[in-house]
Amino acid sequence: LPALCPERTRLVRAPQNGWGPGHAFAAGVAATSGTVVLRLDADVVAGYRHVEAHMRWHHRTRLAAVTGRLVYTGALHGVAPEELHRQVRAEGVENLVGADRGTMSWIERILARTDTLREAGPRAWEVCIGASLSVSRALFDEAGGVDTSMVLGEDSELAHRLVQHGAVVVPELETVAWHQGRPRTEDRQEEAQRAARPFMENRVPRHFTRRAAPVRSWQVPFVDVVVETGGEPYDAVAGKVDRLLAEDPWDIRVTLVGSWERVTPGRNGGVDDPDVDLRLLHEHYRCEPRVRCASHAPEVDPDVPFVLSVPSGVAPHPRIVARTTGAADAQQAGIVRARGCVGPVLVRVSALARARRLWGDGADRDDGVVQVWGEHTMEPDLLLQGEDTAPADWHAQMRRAEKDRDKARREAVRWERRISSLTGGRWTRLLLGRGAVRG
Repeated sequence: LPALCPERTRLVRAPQNGWGPGHAFAAGVAATSGTVVLRLDADVVAGYRHVEAHMRWHHRTRLAAVTGRLVYTGALHGVAPEELHRQVRAEGVENLVGADRGTMSWIERILARTDTLREAGPRAWEVCIGASLSVSRALFDEAGGVDTSMVLGEDSELAHRLVQHGAVVVPELETVAWHQGRPRTEDRQEEAQRAARPFMENRVPRHFTRRAAPVRSWQVPFVDVVVETGGEPYDAVAGKVDRLLAEDPWDIRVTLVGSWERVTPGRNGGVDDPDVDLRLLHEHYRCEPRVRCASHAPEVDPDVPFVLSVPSGVAPHPRIVARTTGAADAQQAGIVRARGCVGPVLVRVSALARARRLWGDGADRDDGVVQVWGEHTMEPDLLLQGEDTAPADWHAQMRRAEKDRDKARREAVRWERRISSLTGGRWTRLLLGRGAVRG
């Protein structure tokens, strides 16, 4: 390290078992013990009050994920370190930069469109950039830290997990961090996005981008669906679960809650087995990777955006997942439920995490989520299966109807040709009812 550096500065060499900015960031965090972690890119010159501005938010709340204002410039290349240090202390970097500056225009547009993230809803994490990002160490550790297997987009993926764990994204706009030169993600935006996309898609469940390849599984599903079997017949449970699995969005994970300990190997009563329905359900989904069996509702997976709970005896609408998640995002709601009846309930996991951080695990779950994100109710017929809803085997019935239709058409064409050949075409229109007046 040069003589001109902040006090208590250490140069830490990252371990040789990895590479990339996320790997270096993780090594730096592991070597420190402060209560707040502030990440700055190596080619960033922090303004004189930049760190102070970050810290003000962490003194106010333990939930802040603060993203700093970034301006890039080429004017600082070649400036002597001593002169740059003097200008930073005198808050005169603006004089060095002059008109040679640029901003992350896509971030500026989001901030303007969302009243500085006040109306950004669940997508506020998208503006978090690693060039200037701070978070409490406790929240950083609880969210799992940075994913060192990612070389591009690791800062955005971390921001998503921080929000899933209850963080509030705060844009700090009063002071600037000067990025020396135009960021690579701005100069080669399409290439950078292409290189990061598969890694982001597996880890960050954004339904609007996953729709390009809907019929497949991902590392993190979009929705966790918890279905209480509660002694229901095999046919009823399998019918509603199969409808859920066939729905768009396809990237869901279903947990069947039941007394699976009663499904034991060995002799049983066959059709007279008192647990025959459980046994049939278990076998029906034994090889389905998106379905798992559990004796009780699982702990909430903090990485999954939503949890949809389906009580026993309730038949959800075939479009239940799309309708509830769509309403939750459109209304920016923490809970979506049917009005005036017992039915499926959708909970936003990030809202649940924030409510727990504010009031603890002992507080009423729904009340806390409503206070954080609000509640949206929908008419029961939009969320529950009605008489006019398609049956479980609607696809097979439709295919049979299409085959019958095609067969009838071929038969009609055959008879038309036969009549035409027998009459020379003179009585075809009359006999087939196509032109009785002219005939």
